[in-house]
Amino acid sequence: MLRLYEHACACFAVEWNIKGVTMKFVREMRSEVGSVFTLAWPLVLAEIGWMAMGLVDTIMVGHMPNSAQAIGGVSLGGVIFYTAAMFGGSVLFSLDTKVSQSFGAGDLADANHSLLNALYIVAPLAPASMFMVWFIGRLLPGMGVNPEVLAQALPFLRAMNYSTLPLLLYFAFRRYLQAVDLVKPITFALISANLVNLVGDWILIYGHLGSRAFGVAGSGWSTCISRTYMAAVLFGVVVWQHRRHKLPLLDRPLRPDFVRIAELVRIGLPAAVQMFFEIGVFSAATALIARLDAPSVAAHQIALNCASLTYMVPLGISSAAAVRVGQAIGRRDPVAAGRAGWAALSMGAGFMSLAALMLVLAPRLIVRAFTPDSHVMRVGVMLLFVAAAFQLFDGLQTVATGALRGAGETRIPMFSSFVAYWVIGLPLGYYLGFGRGLGAVGVWAGLAVSLAVIGTLLVFAWRRKVGMLTARSIEKALAVMSQTSS
Repeated sequence: MLRLYEHACACFAVEWNIKGVTMKFVREMRSEVGSVFTLAWPLVLAEIGWMAMGLVDTIMVGHMPNSAQAIGGVSLGGVIFYTAAMFGGSVLFSLDTKVSQSFGAGDLADANHSLLNALYIVAPLAPASMFMVWFIGRLLPGMGVNPEVLAQALPFLRAMNYSTLPLLLYFAFRRYLQAVDLVKPITFALISANLVNLVGDWILIYGHLGSRAFGVAGSGWSTCISRTYMAAVLFGVVVWQHRRHKLPLLDRPLRPDFVRIAELVRIGLPAAVQMFFEIGVFSAATALIARLDAPSVAAHQIALNCASLTYMVPLGISSAAAVRVGQAIGRRDPVAAGRAGWAALSMGAGFMSLAALMLVLAPRLIVRAFTPDSHVMRVGVMLLFVAAAFQLFDGLQTVATGALRGAGETRIPMFSSFVAYWVIGLPLGYYLGFGRGLGAVGVWAGLAVSLAVIGTLLVFAWRRKVGMLTARSIEKALAVMSQTSS
């Protein structure tokens, strides 16, 4: 009887301990979700503000005569510009890793040192990116692009190219500020820049307030002005932040630290290549669809804008994940780093599931907001159904990429992107679109398959990374204990 009582007590103790551990885990996860949300929501608004510029440009030119050609020109020119400019800007994603880890370790001077050397990276990146945009523009006439779309795309692209330097400066200041938990100024800069862009579009596209009507090119010039404004606002916040902490704005001496630059490039270059693969595949898809009729190009642009808009939410969560994971690693707390990543993934998956439902329930209403053209409507609705199918996987791959970047891992997302997009997705899309005659819908179906592949791969990669971080931490703790005991 006594043994039975002791056994019952032991079982009760084990059960109570399991419940206690479970409750502690739930409390910690709930707290981490709150922390990620606090950091993420201003970044999500900032990303939506970023995307809203493209949406406003598309809607504004969509009310010009020959709206399908105007929308197609903005689509083609915008995708080409972002392929080049985002490659350069993504090198600066290394600031997510370096600055957040320095901030987590309480070393603001080292975070400032990373920002300075990031500016030395911007100096050659800006002209290189501008040259790439110019060169691609020169190639377009020989690529079989619809002539009416091409006539609108080239002036827009030339105007947009002048926004490259302020855009890269904005990226550098933004990555620094979000890594030190100053995210609300980023939101303010993006939202207010949208007002600047809206007014600029109204004046420059249609020729109000004494300006001549630039047409589609006016949209590009308005975006250029808006990005200069954004960079100036964030630079002012950086100056304020340095004065508040009594740090020099720039390290002295001002000569570059080539070791730090090499470290930033080592982390950032794979992230840039991954972004190039990701944006590049949509650029290639746009170029393929541009060989079809103007309604297909316009429908592609509308669906791409909608998918990009929903993508902004997990992209903001991804930035928050990178910061939270990096700060936890800077504090030498791998358990907290893993918790931050999983909390962010759950938030991204939840939102994108709701986004998919919205695209399925209201596709006609969405397309009608852009254009009343019945031909564009027919193709656009089908493309939105395809977009709904890949929403969850797009959210997972985006947030997992951010979590891995916070841990300093950028090579796995790069290789995964190449295989998923360029080995699987684009060839399959070309076959379905042109070999099977499905047009734009076939191209998008191939991209949907690629997103399913990369989303699955990167979630497993994050799980493996968490295990490695935890094992490494345990090994270090055991080594310290062994040295202490001896």
